[in-house]
Amino acid sequence: PGGRAMSEILWSPSAERIAASALREYLDWLAEREGRSFDDHEALHAWSVADVDRFWLSLVDHYGVAFTTPGERVRTEDPMPFTRWFPGARLNWAEHALRHGADGDPALVCVREGGEPAREITRGDLRRAVAAAAGWLRRAGVRPGDRVCAYLPNTEHAVIGLLAAAAVGAVWSCCSPDFGAEGTIGRLAQLEPTVLIAADGYHWNGKVLDRADVVDRLRAELPTLRHVVHVPYAFDRPAPEGTVGWDELLATDAEPEFTPVEFSHPLWVLFTSGTTGLPKGLVHGHGGITLEGLKWSGLYCGLRAGERMFTFTSTGWALWNMQLGALTQGASIVLYEGSPGYPPGAVWEVAARTGADVVLMGAAVVTATANTGVSPRADHDLSRLRHVMVSGSALPPAGYEWLYEHVSPDMRIDSTSGGTDISGSFVGANEYSPVRAGRIGGRLAGVDCAAWDEDGHAVVEEVGDLVVTQPMPSMPVRLWNDPDAERYTDSYFDTWPGVWRHGDWVTMHDDGSVSIHGRSDSTLNRQGVRLGSGDFYDVLETLDEVAEALVVGVDLPGDAYWLGLFVVPAEGHTVDDALKQKIVTTLRSRLTPRHVPDEIVEAPAVPHTLSGKRMEVPVKKLMAGRPLEKAANIASVDDPDTLHWYARFAADRRA
Repeated sequence: PGGRAMSEILWSPSAERIAASALREYLDWLAEREGRSFDDHEALHAWSVADVDRFWLSLVDHYGVAFTTPGERVRTEDPMPFTRWFPGARLNWAEHALRHGADGDPALVCVREGGEPAREITRGDLRRAVAAAAGWLRRAGVRPGDRVCAYLPNTEHAVIGLLAAAAVGAVWSCCSPDFGAEGTIGRLAQLEPTVLIAADGYHWNGKVLDRADVVDRLRAELPTLRHVVHVPYAFDRPAPEGTVGWDELLATDAEPEFTPVEFSHPLWVLFTSGTTGLPKGLVHGHGGITLEGLKWSGLYCGLRAGERMFTFTSTGWALWNMQLGALTQGASIVLYEGSPGYPPGAVWEVAARTGADVVLMGAAVVTATANTGVSPRADHDLSRLRHVMVSGSALPPAGYEWLYEHVSPDMRIDSTSGGTDISGSFVGANEYSPVRAGRIGGRLAGVDCAAWDEDGHAVVEEVGDLVVTQPMPSMPVRLWNDPDAERYTDSYFDTWPGVWRHGDWVTMHDDGSVSIHGRSDSTLNRQGVRLGSGDFYDVLETLDEVAEALVVGVDLPGDAYWLGLFVVPAEGHTVDDALKQKIVTTLRSRLTPRHVPDEIVEAPAVPHTLSGKRMEVPVKKLMAGRPLEKAANIASVDDPDTLHWYARFAADRRA
């Protein structure tokens, strides 16, 4: 009410801006290569999904992807999830990240919460550090396919560690230190790492948080570790006994060496939790991430050598991995370690101080800053900022208006959606698309996506399931410890075999724009970070006072989100204030602060399917306003009376 219509155009790019863009440069090159015109992005997208193979091959040629061994063909004929790209080709992602720029050019700009001066790390310094760290890993016996894991904040140590591991051909995985011991062990233990790189703490909201106790637990409960590297970041402490100091890792210079690996060789494992069992490890390959990173950073971020990209993220979010694509363009990245709102508007002060050209952050960060009353434009010089990218959740119309009024009246606001699953985006804006309040610009090149109804028919101007009908190189090569692809298939292809069902409700509009309405499955998406319900249950059901629990997340109007926890108390207990406080403390300390629910409700029981699975999706639908008969099949419920209780609770809460 009182805001702009969601279809109203707030901003359109000038002809001069389009002509000078990296996207237009590629389209001109492509027109000459293909012998046909590409007048705009719409023409590119139509061609890219009509001839998927040739589109991705064009990116290989346009960006000069360095195959040490060429591939036999672009991809195999196997359906998703078994498609393999450029079989036989060999390359190394780290080589592409480090090959551009003079030694004196900045590569990383490191900023810590609290306004301390930024530290710049040049391309030459980064290359030397990566070569030295890779040399140390090789001397330590790390070989291609071994796992190098980390427990690090958003600092240069994580970037150097990843690039060094990739140079060796090892597999990287990193947890942010805001994760507790259980959440970290539940992820990293699956990988059986040989090396752990761990910081002693991190900064948040004006506090220095000590994580030495968590690191001790990791050392004790990751039995495959042969080496632990101590990063003295938050505290001035010597390396604990039995560990190697970070300085020792970089002490011996070495010649840059990038082990060529097969196109689908694992680069990193990102974890997105499912509803049951251990968190789900998504394995991404060197080649797919190289191509996706070049496409995203080049055609859609529009980055060029000498520019800077600032992403507000932690190492536990896929945005951290995605931002590294900027290095492949010769651009530098700003690494900010701390809270986005300490002091209020801190992220915008960092963007101004570091001269960022492109900023990427979660929609919740934009909304939170707007709610503080801060006006960044009044306090800071943001004249270099030409492009704000927003991810994690849909930016509400008021967020667009706030950005134009309080950040800059002349910039591209680019709401995107994709994430951990592909280390990239399915939909977003482009240099040709106008900015509409509350809308995403459209589909990205090489992404053949649509909204499907329950019968598998594409729908326009109707809410449907987001599906991808042709494979992409950055889709996971596999899931960790899933040799027969059973879990992979169940996660994405159980509804329509051979068609990726992403788990988002989406509307494809007549004008090409897109609206994302939230998760259509039981995955929790809070402030742009996915949380697995299984993590909640693993922790809570160790408490003597808790018999069982059910957690659901519901998207609300205005970019709001409700994370509700239903608790069935053990016999002789009630969900009183004392138990609620114990639950909050347990979730905060053993998982992360993001896992603390908005509301804790005592429930008589948890509804299950006849096969024993918690009925998270039906309860979520009830909380979102669906009538019981459309939210669940009563015949499939173990105790219909329990589900009726949730329906009454949802109705009373809405009232």
